[in-house]
Amino acid sequence: MIVELGHFALIVAFAVAIVQTLVPLIGAWKGWSGWMAVASPAATAQVALVAFSFAALTYAFVTSDFSLQLVVLNSHTDKPMLYKVSGVWGNHEGSLLLWVLILALFGAAAAWFGGQLPATLKARVLAVQASVGVAFYAFILFTSNPFTRLEVPPFNGEDLNPLLQDPGLAFHPPFLYLGYVGLSMAFSFAVAALLEGKVDAAWGRWVRPWTLAAWLFLTVGIALGSWWAYYELGWGGFWFWDPVENASFMPWLIAAALLHSAIVVEKREALKAWTILLAILAFGFSLIGTFIVRSGVLTSVHAFANDPERGVFILMILGFFTGGALLLYAVRAPVMQAKGVFGVVSRESALVANNLLLAVSCFVVFIGTIWPLVAELAFDRTLSVGPPFFDAAFTPFVIALAAILPLGSILPWKRGRAAALRNLIPVAILALAVTGLVWAMQTGNSLGGPLGAGLGVWLVAGALVDLATRTGRGRWSERLGRVTRLPGADWGKALAHGGLGITIFGVAALTAWQQEEIAVLDIGDTLTLGRYEVVLNDVTRVQGPNYFATRADLTAYEDGSELGHLFPEKRIYPVAQMPTTEAGIDSGITRDVYAVIGDAQTGGGWAVRVYIKPFANWIWGGAIIMALGGVVSLTDRRYRVAAGARRQRLDGVPAE
Repeated sequence: MIVELGHFALIVAFAVAIVQTLVPLIGAWKGWSGWMAVASPAATAQVALVAFSFAALTYAFVTSDFSLQLVVLNSHTDKPMLYKVSGVWGNHEGSLLLWVLILALFGAAAAWFGGQLPATLKARVLAVQASVGVAFYAFILFTSNPFTRLEVPPFNGEDLNPLLQDPGLAFHPPFLYLGYVGLSMAFSFAVAALLEGKVDAAWGRWVRPWTLAAWLFLTVGIALGSWWAYYELGWGGFWFWDPVENASFMPWLIAAALLHSAIVVEKREALKAWTILLAILAFGFSLIGTFIVRSGVLTSVHAFANDPERGVFILMILGFFTGGALLLYAVRAPVMQAKGVFGVVSRESALVANNLLLAVSCFVVFIGTIWPLVAELAFDRTLSVGPPFFDAAFTPFVIALAAILPLGSILPWKRGRAAALRNLIPVAILALAVTGLVWAMQTGNSLGGPLGAGLGVWLVAGALVDLATRTGRGRWSERLGRVTRLPGADWGKALAHGGLGITIFGVAALTAWQQEEIAVLDIGDTLTLGRYEVVLNDVTRVQGPNYFATRADLTAYEDGSELGHLFPEKRIYPVAQMPTTEAGIDSGITRDVYAVIGDAQTGGGWAVRVYIKPFANWIWGGAIIMALGGVVSLTDRRYRVAAGARRQRLDGVPAE
């Protein structure tokens, strides 16, 4: 009965979304306040209905209701409770239901906290948001119904994909969806502004928190996915440039560009047309990611579905919303004339360069991702585009972006002077010194490690100098007092830029200085790798809640001193008949000792692979700091919708 009620609630939510799309739009067009007022209660009703539908599906998974086809295909009675819950979104149909729940939640949040928005703009934003919901409700109900019943329920289910039975993957998809779907709010604001024919500083201030929240969630989601790949898949990498990895990375790049571009709209009322275009493209790339994951046109270990019919439906959604918005943009862009003018040496120019680098780098990733499909369709050739292409094509943009970020942060608005950059001279000297020192200390000839160290110092120290310059002049005691009163956006920017520097250094260090060795070891044998030794103590057979595993007991030593024990595993999930690899890792601040157990060898012994991964945790530590910067920025009342046009300035502190 609960499942049927959940299905019925989803159908009613579909009807409410249609009403929320049409009535407020007509009201805004005609100037009828009563019709425009329908948007807010409709958004609230819609999120309540979808939440109930999602709760009903979750109840079916938790109680192992095998009369539901989706539960049979993605659950099992022996599965731990965490993975029974995560199984709700660990499949195509359930993940789409989570998608529309988050979509409705963002729309309801705009209704609840958008009291300061002009009535017509608010009505149009909520209507556009609901129209996206209408498309996805139709997609779910007509092609991907999660509430399909079985006439003869089996005694047990077929279990969830074992690769998804992991804490990192349990939380990775919800965060990604919060980012993907969160960009729909920027899209809704952009289309609403095009319909209104007005983009001003207030619009830039309203769109920023929604974009920032989406970027923040995408950052966390991408970091969780990278971390999971690192310790779960056993290949020792953190990023493989897989099509689905790229599908989440492209919206992140465009969202970062949109965040910086919206600053220019808010502060200087410039780059209006460009910012609107970025808002459309950001959500467009989210839809492209959805198409890649669910259509089966590109092969990926992360893909949810391989169904051309569903892929065509998503392609239609992508074409309608992205194509329609771009057509509206072409018609209305001439009315969005920029008011502010700025010199070549100015913060605006630095932000323009920032935007170009992010946009072009996204385009490079996009071309590399879809080129195998283009080659197959146009030239009847089967090929793959792997890490060598992406590393070579993408890295120069990262270097240029990292170089320009501290410069843009410290330059004045409108017209600056090169003298404004003098505070960064000591930072530049320090960064060059660190680059040279690391180059001299390393034993290899790769420039990647030293360059990553120098860029990391440049970004972190540059962020600190930027904070120091915002405290004005005077005694250090007075300036320290002002630091604590700086706006949240200033602190958030410093944390985000500093976190990026830490991540860049972690990636460069791991890529340049990683060591690897594989050997066949008998019990008691030692594998030596530089200053490290790993001894195989034992290999045992263990049983988990729903799997069997071969577990190795390894002891790691550094310069003869014991570091600890590693317990890598090879698991077999008997229901799914699928193996997984669990790496054994001894984590440290400056390195990870990473071990993987292989198969038993015919001549005796076990295949053991050991890596020494320098500064691996700095990659995810930097990502956490970037996400924290987003959280801190969201606390700045100037960028909340409810704050309206009011601005505050600190005495003696230069304004952004």
